[in-house]
Amino acid sequence: MLSDAPHNQQNSTINPAFTPGKGTYVGRFAPTPSGPLHFGSLVAALASYLDAKAHDGLWLMRIEDIDPPREQPGASDAILQALEAFELFWDGKVMYQSQQNERYQDQVNQLLDQGQAYRCQCSRKQLKGYTVYPNSCRKNPPPTDAECAVRLKTGCSFSIEDRIQGPCQWPMDQVGDFIIQRRDKLFAYQLAVVLDDKEQGVNQVVRGYDILESTPRQLQLLKHLNISPPTYAHIPVIVQANGQKLSKQNLAPAINSKEKHQLLLRALAALQVFPEQEIQACAYSDILHWAADQWDPSRLSMKQEIPEASLP
Repeated sequence: MLSDAPHNQQNSTINPAFTPGKGTYVGRFAPTPSGPLHFGSLVAALASYLDAKAHDGLWLMRIEDIDPPREQPGASDAILQALEAFELFWDGKVMYQSQQNERYQDQVNQLLDQGQAYRCQCSRKQLKGYTVYPNSCRKNPPPTDAECAVRLKTGCSFSIEDRIQGPCQWPMDQVGDFIIQRRDKLFAYQLAVVLDDKEQGVNQVVRGYDILESTPRQLQLLKHLNISPPTYAHIPVIVQANGQKLSKQNLAPAINSKEKHQLLLRALAALQVFPEQEIQACAYSDILHWAADQWDPSRLSMKQEIPEASLP
């Protein structure tokens, strides 16, 4: 189920009833509402937005609100309002993962029925010390009345040619079987993101380098579901002086829309887009359109992180 975008977007080019054509670039931004939009999130949103606009494509919005204990009340609306304030307008309707549970459960049941997933009752305490799941419950299924999570079976290896990070390869015996539905019946990120990208027709994924390690799990799901994978581009993440990623978990401050001109220039610098003084003096919307014309992800080639202190 898709929800109407809840805010006034009269200045955007939103088309609530779009139907992507064959070959249409379809990207997305998919924040988690665990806090307000911070500078690192702005850089990620801007990168995916510019990439979509540079390809005359669609930029979709999805709120990944499938983990209520981590969510902050009001964060979804605050994130959407911040994106609008920075004139990063999305196409179509906002998808909320919290409204997709029936579709997720149907897919989990199908994977179980097909023998591509299995029930697992192993606790974190039991798995302490293991870097890869030892397949305990795959070999010895738990009792039918036991409260269990659901794990996906993995095998073989996967590789991609990331548009920024280059060739990447993962032997799945080093990744291991992973959870797609938790014991408390909440659905795992890996399952939801794959199903929602398919549902929204996403074929281009631009996101942070920190999510690259999730890619092999998503590729395994895509293979089980017979879905063609999207093209990936993992941008470098912004890191603080202590080496930690700028994130909500590390209490990164919310961005201030009153400083949007300065923050746009700073975010563009992080993405290796440097407008000349003449461009910097232009109106905000003109700089944003200029940046889409100048966007070149190859400038970020093989970069994994960008120190926040190095930015203007």
